[in-house]
Amino acid sequence: MSGCRVVATGTFDILHPGHLFYLEESRKLGDELFVIVARDVNVKHKPHPIVPEDQRLQMVAALKPVDHAMLGDETDMFLPIVKIQPDIITIGFNQMFDEEKLKVQLADRNLPAKIVRIGKFPDGELSSSRLIVERIIAKRGS
Repeated sequence: MSGCRVVATGTFDILHPGHLFYLEESRKLGDELFVIVARDVNVKHKPHPIVPEDQRLQMVAALKPVDHAMLGDETDMFLPIVKIQPDIITIGFNQMFDEEKLKVQLADRNLPAKIVRIGKFPDGELSSSRLIVERIIAKRGS
């Protein structure tokens, strides 16, 4: 195994500076950054992605901080984590993970990864896919 492996996860619908900040900050924590892009069928906590999963994957894979990008598993979100065996798993500032519950779920699978929550992107009003969509709709209506 190489050096410190970091995993970042997300939907990454309509890429924006907040996504890039999250991935850059995640990459700083280790030697290799693996990014797991959420499958369309698994995005249930917010509106369905506008950009299809294969295109979201392609865009994320092209970003400079990303060493490896892959789609998540459709039935078990931990399968890619088991394969990667990361040292660190990062969570974005607005991702709806209960960190304590996640620690227990990782321990149940003998995955000793440290969980690190990345802070909010400090600049820019459009650092949210939802806000970008709202702005587009507002502009269209005006």
